[in-house]
Amino acid sequence: MQTSTLPLWQRLRFNISAEHLALGFSLFFALACNRMFWQSALAGQDLAQSQGLMFAAGLFVFLAATHFLLLSLLLTRWSYRPLLGLLCIATAFAVYFMEKYGIYLDPSMLRNALRTDYPEARELFAWDMAPYLLFFAVLPGMILSRATLIRPPLLKSTLRRTGYMVVALIILFGALALVFKDFSALMRTHKEMRYQITPINLVYSLAKVVSTDAHAATRERIPVGADAHLAESWQQRKRPTLLVIVVGETARAANWGLSGYARQTTPQLAGLDVLNFADVSSCGTNTEVSLPCMFSAIGRRNYDEERIRGSESLLHVLDRARVGVLWNDNQSGCKGVCDGLTQFRPEANRSPALCQGERCFDEALLDGLDERVALHPGNQVLVLHTLGNHGPAYYQRYPDRFRQFTPTCDTADLGKCSNEQIVNAYDNALLYTDHLLARTIEFLRRHAASHDTAMIYVSDHGESLGENKLYLHGVPYAIAPDVQKKVPMVMWLSPAYAANSAVNTGCLGERAKRPASHDNLFHTVLGMLDIRTRVYDPALDLLHTCRS
Repeated sequence: MQTSTLPLWQRLRFNISAEHLALGFSLFFALACNRMFWQSALAGQDLAQSQGLMFAAGLFVFLAATHFLLLSLLLTRWSYRPLLGLLCIATAFAVYFMEKYGIYLDPSMLRNALRTDYPEARELFAWDMAPYLLFFAVLPGMILSRATLIRPPLLKSTLRRTGYMVVALIILFGALALVFKDFSALMRTHKEMRYQITPINLVYSLAKVVSTDAHAATRERIPVGADAHLAESWQQRKRPTLLVIVVGETARAANWGLSGYARQTTPQLAGLDVLNFADVSSCGTNTEVSLPCMFSAIGRRNYDEERIRGSESLLHVLDRARVGVLWNDNQSGCKGVCDGLTQFRPEANRSPALCQGERCFDEALLDGLDERVALHPGNQVLVLHTLGNHGPAYYQRYPDRFRQFTPTCDTADLGKCSNEQIVNAYDNALLYTDHLLARTIEFLRRHAASHDTAMIYVSDHGESLGENKLYLHGVPYAIAPDVQKKVPMVMWLSPAYAANSAVNTGCLGERAKRPASHDNLFHTVLGMLDIRTRVYDPALDLLHTCRS
């Protein structure tokens, strides 16, 4: 076929150097892909004044030069097309989720996204993603497909690229000097803004996650509580203890009925003798941070992500003390908390009425537990990791009979719903969590003849439902709103457990009125099972001062 008969698009080809290609994409990234950063950076700047215009211009040059340096380091004559293509696709998704939900792409949020399972990921896709993919991925990809990279000799190419990078560094520092006073003040007071610079936030966060995970994978977990053992008091005990820890997902204290919410979202628990902790702070604002942290001895007070991920968890300490441990998961895994221990998942063949396709309602976590208790005598801790209020598809988290607050948002695309519909669907999911906890207490009461039984429920983090135009969760902890950090926590003790463990429930009710946090979980569970170890801190055991 002659060239002249080819479609116009196929005949439009151009030759370009790697440096000019990097510059073009750097300008595109700086100008088109950072609307949230520009909104944050220029807030309070008067662009009608020369000072405001100078700040905006200097910041644009700084962003473009920074991206140019990044691309110059990453791109080679062989990798420019696949790397730029992948970067544009990742950028399209990043810009979409950042603008739609107000999230920041820091390492913890990116790890959370990478660890999301397929059913969760599928719920996040919506038709309004199409314009982002077309503009930020397809259009640059089409241009990239028509480009032919000029490939000078290696020495000449290396010298040329080095020269361009030196010039870019000079321009970068010149631009930074121009706006340094305002820019440095902005970065000192709003450090989280660096995670709005796209796609640098993607590259940095991915590198951080990969390096951290690779380091953790090459070393053994640091032992915790190597001296853990059951206290001598167990020699006088006539019955073992059965403790259920229910890990909630995305439940926020602001909508928890027992904590004073205007709606009664916890009607069944309100009729039971539970202890509600109304002021509880989470360790993080996403599951990837909170779950390992809440089961660690380190906690938020001495937060160190590398130490937490590289150390054994509370469950390993329990296992060492010869307490039976089961992790039953209805979500995306235990994030290392239960590595090497017994794990279950709800299955459709075991709970056909509660499972639809790849998803099961949280009540399926209870199926099979009676048999587990019967087959494993002795002290046991059962952890139920719920799907809870995981968004944005809140309407899929509960059976139809719990659709009490209407109208509801019956789509994962929250942009199509009013705030009232979103909150109604979210609150209905809390009603179902209330039901699950009531059923868990029923399960424990069935075993009261053979065990001293107890339950702890606490959510991993909260959720934004449109406040300040934020949705979902994952905002960096330092600036996260309380709705993402304040979570519900409930405790239930059977009369036999309270009596045999000498717990004054009246005293514990008073303790529940004071602040608590995820940091309390590790030590409270050790105390409840009367496990002796040097890592146990009685000051963090919520029951310690209420034992006679």
